[in-house]
Amino acid sequence: VQLVESGGGSVQAGGSLRLSCQVSGDISSSYCMGWFRQIPGKEREGVATTYIGGGASYYADSVKGRFTISLDDAKKTVYLQMNSLKPEDTGMYYCAAEVVGVCSVKHVRWYEFNNWGQGTQVTVS
Repeated sequence: VQLVESGGGSVQAGGSLRLSCQVSGDISSSYCMGWFRQIPGKEREGVATTYIGGGASYYADSVKGRFTISLDDAKKTVYLQMNSLKPEDTGMYYCAAEVVGVCSVKHVRWYEFNNWGQGTQVTVS
């Protein structure tokens, strides 16, 4: 499984960004796709998760109502639409894929995922 993120950048508070994660390789519908972020000095945290085969999406409380995870099957791409961005959203954002027990952002931990993209920086000022 290969994952390549894009779409990060710098934006003012209140602005929007859309991150993309291009997925390739042998991945089944049972894979959980997650967006994680990491702030220097803090543990990597889950932001949003969903099954690659579709279904429910899950969000961290800090981003609920502002971020949306979505899938484009034809393009094999996972998106993270981020609206109403806040300075505290600043960090390195990673997409990840793995078969996990429960694909809920409240249950998964970053160390359960073995497939990661290279990360894309988001800076909100």
